[in-house]
Amino acid sequence: MWNGKTLSVILPTYNERDSIAETIYQFEALGIVDDIVVVNNNAAAGTSEAVASTNAREILESRQGYGAAIQRGMREVDSDLICICEPDGTFNPEDLLKILAFTPECDFVLGSRTVSTFIWEGANMGWFLQWGNWAVAKIIEVLFNTSYLSDVGCTFRVVSRDWAAAILAGSTVDGSAYGLEMLLLAVQRKARIVQIPVNYHPRVGRSAVTGNLGTTVGLGVEMLHMVLSTRLRRAVRLPAD
Repeated sequence: MWNGKTLSVILPTYNERDSIAETIYQFEALGIVDDIVVVNNNAAAGTSEAVASTNAREILESRQGYGAAIQRGMREVDSDLICICEPDGTFNPEDLLKILAFTPECDFVLGSRTVSTFIWEGANMGWFLQWGNWAVAKIIEVLFNTSYLSDVGCTFRVVSRDWAAAILAGSTVDGSAYGLEMLLLAVQRKARIVQIPVNYHPRVGRSAVTGNLGTTVGLGVEMLHMVLSTRLRRAVRLPAD
């Protein structure tokens, strides 16, 4: 429990067999997490055994994709605050403390990996990913008149229970772009949002998304299309609002 509020952590897993147990231990060590849920949708062999060595509970999800895992996780928890994080070794679980510091005033607190001071040597955040995420974030700022944003791909975030339910109600994306869909749904519904820098480390193992340039570019194009099409749909509806 943190500041009188219950707290759950959702960890989606697909290719994090070698890092997930350590990530869970680090979240447990904070002494404030009430529930850790690992959502396994066809994860690498040995992942379930690694999770079983911890106090986390594992949920099996038949739908594939990052978005499918996060949506299932949010449906499985009933806490006041919900933390979402990838268990691949890229994030510091201790950074949850500075994310939580903003939750009394904000509905949705997102991490940012694009501040150079917090990018560790060897992390997969070269200039293309760094500036690409920053550029799409600025497009959202301008098109939707949001608070300051600097990263659309960071998967370390905390959302309140009520806003998690509102986001779930509008969710449609099962794949890697779901983190952006969460942000856009919150922006459209006028959630109080803030983004803060978090530490970003080299990944344990190889990413199925950012480990391949072609896949990374494809995801970037998908994200940009999602932003522009969302804004266009909103503009079309405005006269009838």
